[in-house]
Order: sequence, then C-alpha cells, then structure tokens
Amino acid sequence: MELQIEGKNLDVRKSWQDKIEEEKERLTRHHPGLVHHLRVSVESTQQHKEGGYELVVVASVPSDTVVVKRKGESVRPMLVDAFDTLGMQLKELQRKRRQKQTTKEPEMAGATFCTGAIKSLFPFESYGFIVTPQGQEVYFHENALKDISMQQLSEGDQVRFGEGDGDKGPTATWVRAAK
Repeated sequence: MELQIEGKNLDVRKSWQDKIEEEKERLTRHHPGLVHHLRVSVESTQQHKEGGYELVVVASVPSDTVVVKRKGESVRPMLVDAFDTLGMQLKELQRKRRQKQTTKEPEMAGATFCTGAIKSLFPFESYGFIVTPQGQEVYFHENALKDISMQQLSEGDQVRFGEGDGDKGPTATWVRAAK
C-alpha cells in the first residue's frame, strides 16, 4: 500500500507520522490487498474562527474511493477516530461486494468440502482456527464466514469449510455451520 502524508500550513510531527504508520499497518493486517493508496492530509485551521486542525484520510480501493474527514483541536485522537471509521467503512464495502457476487459457492457447485470443529476464536481480531478430525489446524478470517457471524460461533461448534492455501498454511476459503 502506497502512503502519502501531507501537512498544510504546518509541519507534520514525528508522533503523527508514527501513528499514521501504525494505523496503516493495522489496515493492511485487517484488509490485506484492499487499499492500494492511502493519503493523509493534516491542515492547520488556526486562522479560521473555530481554530484547530482538519484531517482528511483518502483510501483508494479497486473501483472506489473512501474518504474520512475530521475537525478538532488535537490531531492524534482525530487520527485514531478517522482510521477506526475508515476500517468500518472498508469492512462494510467488502460485505456489500460479497453480497453482489452471484457466483455459486464451491460447496454448491458440487465440489468437496471439509468438516471440523472450531478450536479457537479471536473475535476482536476477526479470525479463528478450525481443527479437522485428523488434527490439522486451519485458519479462517471473519470474511470467510457464510450465513453466520463470529458472535454466533463458539469453541467446539461443528462447521463445514472449503480449504485453500494461505501465506502461512491451510486457510478456509469459506465456513458454514454444520447442519
């Protein structure tokens, strides 16, 4: 992801840059490959009546652009709030795109699927692990869940899933509760 940081009517502080880099890494972790370009603009508005700062975060994603604007007295809290909002907007964008896809699931197309049980869940990090009857651990991300949410899952729940290869090992491409 390409990052551009600019200051208007001010010099961008090192602590702001560090926070922006930290938030960029979090975006990369939670939405891998989605954001191609990220631009963060901090403007001093001291000459205006309200004073303070104006923050604009622009994320370029395939076929779309997501913009978050904030005004306030302190830049660091605005950065946290703006990146939290951006993360929620990106998550919603991905959800809407998944709904628009009309292709059939591999399960529906007659392809084979695996079964297993939820071994561990990390709902605040949006991922978990499934253990197969053979004892193999398979990673899954919240985005792979079909017809169920992280909050509805518990350790030990039986699931069906499609298996693929991830960067660090086996990954579930889709996960459904076993019927």
